[in-house]
Amino acid sequence: MIFSIEIRGVVQGVGFRPFIYNLAVSSGLNGQVSNNGYGVLIMLDACQEELNAFIQKIRQNRPPLCEIDSIKITELKKTKSFDGFSIEMSESTKTLSSHIPSDIAMCAECESELGDKTNRRFEHPFITCTNCGPRYSIIKNLPYDRKNTSMDEFVMCEKCAAEYENPKDRRYHAQPIGCHECGASLSLFDNSGTKIESKNILDIVVQAISEGKIVAIKGIGGYHLVCDASNDKAVKLLRERKQRPSKPFGVMVKDIEIVKKIAYMNTKEEELLCSNRRPIVLLQKKDSNSLSDFVAPNINQIGLFLAYTPLHHLILQKLNRPVVATSANISDEPLCTTYDDIIKLRGIWDYCLEHNREIVNSCDDSVAFVENERVFMLRNARGYAPLYLKLPQKTDKKILALGANQKSTVAITVEDSVILSPYIGDLGSLSSINHFISHIETLKRIYDFTPDVVVCDQHPNYESTKYAKELKAQNKEIELLQVQHHYAHILATMGVKGITTKVLGVSFDGTGNGDEGNLWGGEFFVCDLDGYERVGQFKYFKLIGGERAIKEPRRVALSFLFEIYGDGVFNLNNPTIASFRKEEIKTLYMAWKNGLNAPLSSSCGRLFDAVASLLDVVQVCSYEGESGLLLESIYDEEIAEYYEFSMQDGEIDFSQIAKQILDEENVRVAVSKFFNTIVEIIYEMHKKYDLPLVLGGGVFQNRVLLRLIMRKIPDVILPESFVSNDAAIAYGQSIAAIQIT
Repeated sequence: MIFSIEIRGVVQGVGFRPFIYNLAVSSGLNGQVSNNGYGVLIMLDACQEELNAFIQKIRQNRPPLCEIDSIKITELKKTKSFDGFSIEMSESTKTLSSHIPSDIAMCAECESELGDKTNRRFEHPFITCTNCGPRYSIIKNLPYDRKNTSMDEFVMCEKCAAEYENPKDRRYHAQPIGCHECGASLSLFDNSGTKIESKNILDIVVQAISEGKIVAIKGIGGYHLVCDASNDKAVKLLRERKQRPSKPFGVMVKDIEIVKKIAYMNTKEEELLCSNRRPIVLLQKKDSNSLSDFVAPNINQIGLFLAYTPLHHLILQKLNRPVVATSANISDEPLCTTYDDIIKLRGIWDYCLEHNREIVNSCDDSVAFVENERVFMLRNARGYAPLYLKLPQKTDKKILALGANQKSTVAITVEDSVILSPYIGDLGSLSSINHFISHIETLKRIYDFTPDVVVCDQHPNYESTKYAKELKAQNKEIELLQVQHHYAHILATMGVKGITTKVLGVSFDGTGNGDEGNLWGGEFFVCDLDGYERVGQFKYFKLIGGERAIKEPRRVALSFLFEIYGDGVFNLNNPTIASFRKEEIKTLYMAWKNGLNAPLSSSCGRLFDAVASLLDVVQVCSYEGESGLLLESIYDEEIAEYYEFSMQDGEIDFSQIAKQILDEENVRVAVSKFFNTIVEIIYEMHKKYDLPLVLGGGVFQNRVLLRLIMRKIPDVILPESFVSNDAAIAYGQSIAAIQIT
């Protein structure tokens, strides 16, 4: 009998065809295997018993990077016979079922060869095989073959070609392979653009970092700005040049032993750090002289990750100390991926370590943390993206979801599948908007995708909303849908968890447009896939100065002080008041009283800002989420009390809580009771509605809050192994769109 076996999932670019070939040969079966637009297609000449054993072995012994979504078996009429088993050329059809593999960290076999002086790839900075190396960042088109990647310009030498064509070799059809003779190569430039000629480029780079210099290094999905993480002067210099006063830097280290010197780590965190995805993992700091205090000032966490490319390994082995490795960009600008991009930042770096393998698709470092043995993502990118998600039902529409304005992602939908792009970033500049559009065009190109439906946020000033309306203007046939921001957050968590029933959704974040035009962000919904009812919220307060209040916690706190004391504020003496001049307070009071540039908000994220200002933790933020991170570092697990609060028709008046915070003498007690109060508010609403509790929104990135909620409500439903911030919005929009259409 001849069977057609169609396997979908992450099965291209992961050594799956040679695995099938060797399995069939060892089983004495005839047939063929090829890539197609759906994944992998196997034709097998076998009896039923042989087929069953074959499928079982596929499931049990599949390659390490392979992920199988489905196996479809069809018996065919025996119209042809096979002479042995062969690997056939790929078909060129494109469908959404073809999964693009993620970029993967260097495997143990390649690392061993990298350090083996007898191996022909000894110290080759681009060593790779079927089990590791770049994938998404180099692909131009499907199917995933060398001719469809940026490796197409590198002609393999005889030895590499022999490995590439041998089904029994670890490098069979490993598209990025090369060697010193035929692969990509390094070059070094100073910040005047002068090329430095040397046979020992890496030694010059290591020396420069050792001397406190800043080096731009081209990696897999973009450039890093790198300096010695133990050198105060070097880290301060990077902060000054990058204009990044206090936002924490990520730190790359060569091995797990160095991690243990810098931070506390449990088994789950160690597994995540050492996984082939190699994300930045947030860990609790130790008192250590291995790192400069300027790397992650005033907080108790540090983001660490292990070297994941052979180039990183070579540098860190020689350097033997941790390095700051932060994304090479400036605020609101996309990650640099070309020499033309990075040369614009030459005022930041002293040297640039360049290579000649094109980065086709940019991809930043992923960021994750572990809480209660569960993994949560802060940034879904290298090693994880693109992300393939499911919808609760099929649709005959092709849907393009454009996400939000911060932490942007985009998604395309066909049938019951969604492809979510890597983290794109904030849409705060023309270049970032162009970067956003390029990600859309990449997905459209690779999947030959033309949308029938475009879905975006309700906020009229989001760049993603403006772009959606541009697409509609260009093509009147496109259906344009707008989905409420906080509802999309809840739908995303429901989608990840496969929930279709009614839930109590708690959507807490910094800002998002509400149905009546106010700024929401502290919302309780009774909702399902068909819609939502807003059953609770924090009472509206005024954001004095509009968007400026988002960066100045003192303005949020001042709004509550005005609400509590009115013009009696002028007689107060507290940290918030002290941060303004008297004339400023009078002007801001009039703006607050008359509602001039003071939009109404129910945002829970802004409550963290207010508390941070009232307690003099921070008055003006230099990065998003700073107040929450600083408050996290102050929280005391020994303090279980919380502040009194009341609910009137589902509305929680935070000014009542703010009064109690003002009366608190101890900052640590005040911060701890504030966290506990937020948890109690959620708990009381959960009791009232007795529905499954689903959380979404950027506030739930706060580890203390997450930990306390999981402790108080063990069955709470969280976006595990996914993001809760605005990078989740595009997925939630996709789910909403199939219900509407």
